[in-house]
Amino acid sequence: MTLQTNADAETQPVLVAEDIVTGYDGHEVLHGVSIQSHPGVTCIFGPNGSGKSTLLKSLNGVVPVWSGSIQYGDTEVTDLSPDEMVGSGIATLPQGGGVFGTMTVAENLSLGAFTVDDPTVVEERKAEVLEAFPALEDKLDAKAKSLSGGQQMMVSLGRAMMTGADTYLMDEPSAGLAPTLVDDAFDLLETLVDRGARIILIEQNVVAALRLADYIYILAEGDLQFEGTPSELGQQEDLMELYLGIE
Repeated sequence: MTLQTNADAETQPVLVAEDIVTGYDGHEVLHGVSIQSHPGVTCIFGPNGSGKSTLLKSLNGVVPVWSGSIQYGDTEVTDLSPDEMVGSGIATLPQGGGVFGTMTVAENLSLGAFTVDDPTVVEERKAEVLEAFPALEDKLDAKAKSLSGGQQMMVSLGRAMMTGADTYLMDEPSAGLAPTLVDDAFDLLETLVDRGARIILIEQNVVAALRLADYIYILAEGDLQFEGTPSELGQQEDLMELYLGIE
C-alpha cells in the first residue's frame, strides 16, 4: 500500500463510523456518534470529557463498540483488534508520538513494518519515508532520544507510514510541544496529506488545528453538536464560544 499524491486522497478507503455507542465498565460515554474520514484532515474538537479520546479508541479497536458499526472501504472493521486495524490500513499515533528513545531511527522505522515479510516492500516504504522527511536520512543511526522534538515527530509519522496505512488516527500531536514547534508539527501532517493520506485528528489546540482542518466535528457529552467545513463553523459563533472557547 503506497501513498501517492494528494489527488489520490479522493479514492482512498473511507472510514465510516455509524451510531457508535460505547464506554467503560457499563458507563456509556458515546451515545450514538457517527463520523467519517474526509479528504485531508478531519478534526474532532470538544471540551474535556466530551468523549473524543473514547471515540478515537473505538475507531482503532482499543475500546469495544457496544452498538453501531465501523466500515473501512468495503470492509467491516467494527470488531477488529488494534493490530488487525493496522493490517486493514488504519494506523494510530498516540499522544506524544511514542518514539523509542534508546533505539535508533532506523530501528524505530523498522517497527512499523514488523508484519511485512517482503524486504523489498520494507525498503520501498523506507524510501518513501525518507523522501517525505529528508531530515531523517542522516539520522538513521542516531538514537531517537537525541533528535529534536520535530525530528522525533518525523520518526513517529515515518513509523506509521511503514505500516502501509492510508488513514491515520492522531491524538493531540501538538501536546507537550513548545509553541514555536506547533506549526512545524502541523506542517508535517500536511506532508502526509500531500502524499495522499487521510487524517482524523483530536486536538485541544483548536486555533492552530483550524488552519489545517478540512472538515470538523464537535463532540460534547458524548453527542455530536456540529459537523461541517471550517467556513461553516465560522458562521456558528455560539458553538465556537460554547464548546471551543473561541469568541
